[in-house]
Amino acid sequence: MTGLNQIVGLHHYAYKCRNAEETRSFYEDLLGLPLAHVIKAEKVPSTGALDPYVHLFFEFKNGSYIAFFDLGDETPCVADPQTPSWVNHFAMQVDTEAEVEKWKQRLEDAGIEVVGVTDHEFVKSIYFFDPNGVRLEITCEVIGEAERQTHRGAAHATLKSWTDTRPAPQTNFYTVRDQSTKPQT
Repeated sequence: MTGLNQIVGLHHYAYKCRNAEETRSFYEDLLGLPLAHVIKAEKVPSTGALDPYVHLFFEFKNGSYIAFFDLGDETPCVADPQTPSWVNHFAMQVDTEAEVEKWKQRLEDAGIEVVGVTDHEFVKSIYFFDPNGVRLEITCEVIGEAERQTHRGAAHATLKSWTDTRPAPQTNFYTVRDQSTKPQT
């Protein structure tokens, strides 16, 4: 990468939302992420298309954002029917396992179904969905720098092992994915 600086981090990740105020309440009031910026426009700057929207940015402590587009159609973000619901998600980091437990309790007290605490060996996490159907994770690292270095050192070999032995693609995703997505007959 001659002449290029390394990318420094995540600025924002954007999803579609069903309702801007509902989304604001969830992210700002429940999760404590301040609404930091809103763009209201009639035209999409990158394409020039006439498509009214509002773009919301909720700020994390480190200055990065999770963002949403409300297109005024009251439809949530639609998951890919060929991808299991646990795959696509947005993970937010806290400092300790105790904080993960506190978030679990706060979310459950608010009536939100929470999965976990799940031990992934290098992180411990809880999982839940926002009002738009976006799967979220609150996680904390449970390893130190020496273990991170070990994982970095093994990453390419582990990927090669998967690449060399991965299962053949299935033509009927209903047989290998969540059966609840199969159409009723």
